[in-house]
Amino acid sequence: MCGSDAYRKTGWYKYLGFAGRTKRGSADKDEEKRREGGGEKRAEMARSLSYIAPSQLISMSRNPRVAIVDVRDEERSYDAHIAGSHHYASDTFSEKIPDLLQAVKGKDTLVFHCALSKVRGPSCARMFLDYLSEMKEDAGIDKVMVLERGFNGWQASGRPVCRCTEIPCKGESL
Repeated sequence: MCGSDAYRKTGWYKYLGFAGRTKRGSADKDEEKRREGGGEKRAEMARSLSYIAPSQLISMSRNPRVAIVDVRDEERSYDAHIAGSHHYASDTFSEKIPDLLQAVKGKDTLVFHCALSKVRGPSCARMFLDYLSEMKEDAGIDKVMVLERGFNGWQASGRPVCRCTEIPCKGESL
């Protein structure tokens, strides 16, 4: 399978900017409607994506309503991870969003990351936001964030990591 077919199959095609105008056009119309006040409050609450520094995540992660979502693929299996994080690999993320939503029930803030938080982390976070905006009911998610510099930056700055092989990680949250 060529690269563009793989992206198209996993949902990355749209998020990397290769999708046709028809798919993006409907998202643009939804965004325009939301800006004009026609969207529902729940869509507005978790519609924006922000970044969070590792030092901020340390203090926020003590809150039981915060969930960390690791979207790295195979590197998580041989590398460490942030303790207590949920793992949803980016290559199958689009089809696993309902599972993630169930796993984070009761949380109001999700922090996504990949290795560097340059492509996969932000793309999965946007995909999740799109899913939330299309839901008919309120999921209770108020904030969707991306960890600055990703897992590599987290680990390089001496932040705590877990090396368990359990999925989901049962390591103590930070």
